[in-house]
Amino acid sequence: MKRVVMLAASAFSALSLTALTACGTGAEPDGTTGEPRPSAPVTKPPTPAERLAGLMVTPADVDGLSVEPPSDDFLFAESPEEVTLDQQVCAPLAHATNQLPLGDPQADLTRVLSKGPTTTHTYITLTAYAAGGAQAAVNEMKKAVDSCGDGFTAKASGGTSSYDTVTAEEVAPAGDESLGFEAAMTFRGVTHTHHTEVVRHGDVIGVYFAVDGMAIANARPSDAKLPQAAVKAQNARLK
Repeated sequence: MKRVVMLAASAFSALSLTALTACGTGAEPDGTTGEPRPSAPVTKPPTPAERLAGLMVTPADVDGLSVEPPSDDFLFAESPEEVTLDQQVCAPLAHATNQLPLGDPQADLTRVLSKGPTTTHTYITLTAYAAGGAQAAVNEMKKAVDSCGDGFTAKASGGTSSYDTVTAEEVAPAGDESLGFEAAMTFRGVTHTHHTEVVRHGDVIGVYFAVDGMAIANARPSDAKLPQAAVKAQNARLK
């Protein structure tokens, strides 16, 4: 009888140790050493700003073009709230042509692309939104293009931008939806045409805008074109 009791006690002790070991570590044993395998660290998702930084094109994506933060010397406004317009419906046009975010964003990031001594600069503005925000912003842009054909005037601390006409422009389909427009302005009696493309990829919007600043400063007519290779490269990173 004593032997049976001792065997039962030994079996109970072994079961108890196994249970305590399993409950105490909360980790799976390493198949090689038998030691508990450490739990994987919890990775935090990137913030909207970090996400945009990872999506922006790099010089390697746009061969021959530099990718730099824009200079404050040509800043039109610090934020969309600083801009006043003669027609509020045209606000998205003023924001897009002055590297300001559209709608109600979570984060935005702008870079300027240029090549050597060229006077044409291409601005790329990426903006991230909560669910539904990007689509709402694009809808407002479509409404602005349709409503502001006779032009608009926007004012901010950086000066006054007056456009004579706004015309919808056909662009290559991209993302979930895309649109384009050209806006013509007269400065010192000379006409300058600017081209803008807006592309939505899910909850991120990319705005592309080209301008020949030296032509404007020197009163030479300009019609700055967007470099389509750079536009395609940026759209590819947003997919």
